[in-house]
Order: sequence, then C-alpha cells, then structure tokens
Amino acid sequence: MSLGATPRALPALPTDLPRTEIADLLSWAVDYAHHAELDTHAARWEALATVAAADVTAARVLEPHLDALEILRQAGALAGSEPSTHAPALEALEAVDADETSSWGVFAAEGPGLRVVASDSEEGWTLSGEKPWCSLARRLSHALVTAHTSDTTRRLFAVNLRGPGIAAHHGPWVSRGLTDVVSAPVTFTAAAAIPIGDDSWYLDRPGFAWGGIGVATCWWGGAIGIARTLADSFDTREPDQLALAHLGSIDAALDGARTSLVAAARIADGEESTDIPPSIIARRVRAVTVDAVERTLRGVRHALGPAPLTTDRDYARRVADLEIYVRQHHAERDDAALGRAVHEHGVAPW
Repeated sequence: MSLGATPRALPALPTDLPRTEIADLLSWAVDYAHHAELDTHAARWEALATVAAADVTAARVLEPHLDALEILRQAGALAGSEPSTHAPALEALEAVDADETSSWGVFAAEGPGLRVVASDSEEGWTLSGEKPWCSLARRLSHALVTAHTSDTTRRLFAVNLRGPGIAAHHGPWVSRGLTDVVSAPVTFTAAAAIPIGDDSWYLDRPGFAWGGIGVATCWWGGAIGIARTLADSFDTREPDQLALAHLGSIDAALDGARTSLVAAARIADGEESTDIPPSIIARRVRAVTVDAVERTLRGVRHALGPAPLTTDRDYARRVADLEIYVRQHHAERDDAALGRAVHEHGVAPW
C-alpha cells in the first residue's frame, strides 16, 4: 500500500482549474465520489492528496463530500451493490430529499454564543439555532450537522439545505485564499432533520479521527504542489547552494509527513493494529503534516523570492488557498491538546 501525490494529471478533474466555477467543482466532486474506487482510507487519502497537489480549492470541495458519504456509510445510511459507489439509500434519506446527485458538507463546528438545538416531536426532529463555519452552505444541497440534544450530548443530523427553516449567510468572508469556499454561519429555524447515529456516535467513533487525517492529507497534497514549483524552477536556472538546502529540507519534511500518513492509513484500514487511540494518532499526524506544510511554504518563499507570488497566478492562488486551509489546525492549541492526551493516556513510546 502506498500513499502519494505523484501523478500530475487528475482523473476527470475540470480543466482550467484556476478559473473553474465552484458549481462545476461541486458537480465534479459528486460524480467523482460516485464512480471512483474509494473504499479504503488509503484510496480516499491518496485521491485527496492528488487533487490538492493540482488544486487546493478542488480538494477543499471534495474532502467534506467524501467525509459525509463515509459517515453515512458507517451509520448504515448508504447502500449499493458496489461499496465504492456510496450510492445513497433513498429509503434512509428520503426525508431530506437526498439522492446520488446530492452534494454534502459536514457542519460540526461550535462557536461562542452559538448553539444548534435538536428537538424531537411526533412530526419528527427539527433543528433551531445558529451554526458557525458552514463551508459552501449556499452552494451545497445537503449537510450533516451536529446539534445539542441535551446540555451534555450532541447528535448528528442530515438536513436539506434548500428546505424551509434554513438560512445560509453570505459572510463575512474576506479571505484571499479559498475565496469561493465561503465559510459562514447558517441559521436553523425548526428545520426538518433526520438523525444519523445515536447521541455522541459521531464524535466517539474512530472515523471521526480518520476524517481529521483526511483533511491533513489535503494539506500535504497542497504542499506537494508548492514544492513542485521549486523543483520545476531548476529546469530554467541552476540552483545555488541555498536553493538546494531549501529543497532538501522540504523533501525531508514532506517525506516524513508521508510516512506518518501511510502508517495511519494502515491502521485505519485494519492492516495493522495498535493500542494507541485514534484521536492521538490523528493529532500526531496532523501536527507532523502542518510542520511539513509550513516548512514547505517558508522554504519555497525563501528560495524563489517574490517573483512567483506576483507573476505566477496558479502558484499565488495555491499558496493563498493552502495558508487559509491549514489554519484548520489550531497551532499551539492543538499541540496542547495532543500533549494532554499523551499525558492522560500514557502512550508516549519514546
């Protein structure tokens, strides 16, 4: 089993990526997820890395859709003669009008003063409240949304984002990276929803941790695309010692992150076993990957200077996209969370 982003041509990805409309990317993501062979974590992560190496926005669109389909599969809400097709089972999701053409997001963020509450009645479940950081909510057809069922429990629900009682905000979104992937609040007002799994199932399942690694794989693939700009520059000019030093540092960092991702894929797919909790594995992988991404961004900037940021549209866009995407890692706060988990579980192997 391997994990990489070496192919430079992507299967069925829309052409002319820097000018591709977000609606076209969403349609591509739905079609790609429906037909591609993505029935293992390794396959999904390699696909995400390959997409991100060519276009970070495309990966940012594809990743939550794949994550949502995998969550639905784990919950038993998907059916199909071939597991890799992830065809939605209409009898399970018909209440929110979902089918194989649906585009999915996963809205699980929490924010100060914001809360979505789930209520059950004879008419079914409804959601009310405001959920922050709902990426592409105005573009997607459906989403999986976490909501509070009590003061101490949350549950996952499927909703039709085009149904009544749902208002997706336009912003604020002034980001110069991922400019078309607007992440803004959604207000729910007695919006119809169907439960996916029991209380706390979404957060407690191992797949929650593996989903976090899927995002890290996108970061790693985006860094691969940036590193290629440095490597390709040597075709037109002889590298000096400093440029070679940056290339070596980047190569070591990216290969180290790849090794971490491959090891995690083997565990997630059951090829290897470990006593280390998935949450700790995911935090470690994300930390290693973020370090590699930031070393790559810094190294290429120092090696190439301002020229590609001002004259190479694709490179400048890739840098801006990746810098905002990788901030889904909360820097030292996530390092502290990893340290706390290692301390509490006593799993440090060193």
